[in-house]
Amino acid sequence: MTPVLERILYIEDEEMLRTVTNLALTRIGGFKVELCDSGTKAVETARNFKPDLIMLDVMMPVMDGPATLRALQTDPETAGIPVVFITAKVQPREVEAFRALGVVDVIAKPFEPMGLAGQVRAVWNRFHGG
Repeated sequence: MTPVLERILYIEDEEMLRTVTNLALTRIGGFKVELCDSGTKAVETARNFKPDLIMLDVMMPVMDGPATLRALQTDPETAGIPVVFITAKVQPREVEAFRALGVVDVIAKPFEPMGLAGQVRAVWNRFHGG
C-alpha cells in the first residue's frame, strides 16, 4: 500500500512563488507545508520537519537545487526523503540530467496552481509504484 503523503518541504527563493505554491498545496491539496527560502536553510529544516517529500527549486543563489540535493542526500537523516525539482528547465536533456542526480521527478514552472496538488500526488504515487 502506498504511504500517505502529508508533509511537504518546499524550497524556493522567490517569495511570490512560495506564497502561491503554499496556497496550492495547503488549501487545495490539504498538505502540511513548510517553506524555505534557501538551500542553506533546507537541510536543517528537513531534519526538524521530517517531510514525506521535498520540492526544490533548481535556480537559487548561493546554494542551488543540485547542491542542496547533494547536501540532503549525504545527511543520513534526510537521505531517504524523495526530492522533486520544480523548475523552468524542462528540456528532455535537462530532465534526464536532473533524474541522474537522484530526483524522483521534475515539475515544470510555471505550473497551474489549481492542478499542482494533483501533480504532486501523481509523482508520489508513481514513486511508490502506484
